[in-house]
Amino acid sequence: MNHEADNGLLLNDVLAEAASPDFRRAMLDQTLGLARRRRRWRQTRRAAGILAILGLLVFFVWQKNVPQRSSAPASVAGAVARNYKLVRTQPLPASEIVTTQPIASGRVIASAPTVEIIQTGGNHYRVINDNQLLALLASHPAALVRVGPHSEELVFVNPADEKGFPIN
Repeated sequence: MNHEADNGLLLNDVLAEAASPDFRRAMLDQTLGLARRRRRWRQTRRAAGILAILGLLVFFVWQKNVPQRSSAPASVAGAVARNYKLVRTQPLPASEIVTTQPIASGRVIASAPTVEIIQTGGNHYRVINDNQLLALLASHPAALVRVGPHSEELVFVNPADEKGFPIN
């Protein structure tokens, strides 16, 4: 089906009875004029949008490349205004410098008067192996967990046993 032919036939049927050929021609011219006006409006909007985007792009590039002016007032006698404050320093005399020194081994400084120093000497412990350790804990369920090549961790099943218990 040809839509243009159908539209023409429909227009002929509608306008044939009551309209003159001049009226029909005026209607067609008016419809075509409206279509042209809408097309021009769409093209104008599209061109205005592109121009607006280009204008914004030019504005931002221009703003980025323009050097910023300082808002600080110029100093007296025409000198250039600085955006920093000059600080002058000098070294402290040796008498005002704080230093530390290690405490001699014979001198002990305590902050509480009731501190007592207990010295122990000698090796009063015996190294035991894993089986001997587990034999000491026979009445309390525990396990040795290896966490590295030469590192183990003793894990108690009962959390209360972690706080300690008497060994006979």
